[in-house]
Amino acid sequence: MKLRLAIFGGSGYGGSELLRILLLHPNAEIRFVTANEHAGKAVSEVHRNLLGLTNLRFMKAPEDLESLANLDCVFLALPHGQAMEIAPKVPANVKVIDLSGDFRLRDASVFALHYGREHSAMDAQSQFVYGLTETNREVIKTSRCVANPGCFATATLLGLAPLVANNLLSCRVIVDAKTGSSGSGAKPAANTHHPQRSNSFYAYKPFTHQHVPEIEQELKSIGDWSNELIFMTHSLPVSRGIFASIYTETKREISAAEARAMFADFYRDSFFVRLVDGSPDINWVKTTNFCDVGFAARGRQLVVFTALDNLVKGAAGQAVENMNLMFGLDEKTGLMLTGSNP
Repeated sequence: MKLRLAIFGGSGYGGSELLRILLLHPNAEIRFVTANEHAGKAVSEVHRNLLGLTNLRFMKAPEDLESLANLDCVFLALPHGQAMEIAPKVPANVKVIDLSGDFRLRDASVFALHYGREHSAMDAQSQFVYGLTETNREVIKTSRCVANPGCFATATLLGLAPLVANNLLSCRVIVDAKTGSSGSGAKPAANTHHPQRSNSFYAYKPFTHQHVPEIEQELKSIGDWSNELIFMTHSLPVSRGIFASIYTETKREISAAEARAMFADFYRDSFFVRLVDGSPDINWVKTTNFCDVGFAARGRQLVVFTALDNLVKGAAGQAVENMNLMFGLDEKTGLMLTGSNP
């Protein structure tokens, strides 16, 4: 039997990737996909890469959310601030996976500070679990509602979780993270217009990126996290991919080989975390659900490198990974996606 699914917000890049993955998922049936501004259009008219793969048409979001009761799961791939209006009204028998930041943070004041709006559904927030699959797998399996992590948060947490769990960090952590232009969404803006973006490189949101509080919130649930986090994000002149360099100082000397062994043990049940020699490369993770991790060490200085596709492991792929867990499927189902060479 196939899972009956709906996607709210199918016209953006996150929605596009959900469609690409779920259309080929052996246990999934997409009953409908919404995109108010494209209502009535064929999905393949908006997402040309899906031509010939589906006859679905975009529709407006249903006003009566009780009509969703015949579904198994809904994905909310909407701009920040919209999921909080929908999720509390979804019938209790339907599972919810939210790809926005609306339900990641447990503190309403922290949410307001970083997202620039008041949270209107904090009562519903308590029903959501944080969906970083590798650190929260068992809780996700029994949950009804999952808040999918942010892309930068995923890249950072996967690089820090084993170190925090083993209580190895001695002082501040510096994260230097870079992302491609698709992280800014499908609608063009002055700073994401191709002539501006294609040859430029710049930092943005220094110290204030909205993924910082969810990173720290999750690290505190993994281990004894009391370190200072300096988090800097940069815009890369590529379309997709995140590369993070995570600079740490450990309590004792540790070699790259020892770090790799520790990470291998921590992620022994995590198929989508791959450990590589030296530096990972965003080329080898693009369009896949993998996060590649590499190391460099000198004495007590350990640098962890992570690379992932911001739209797949950083968004839609991880959402499907969580769906698989929520419904008792193999975590890898529908996600054996290969990259390309070149």
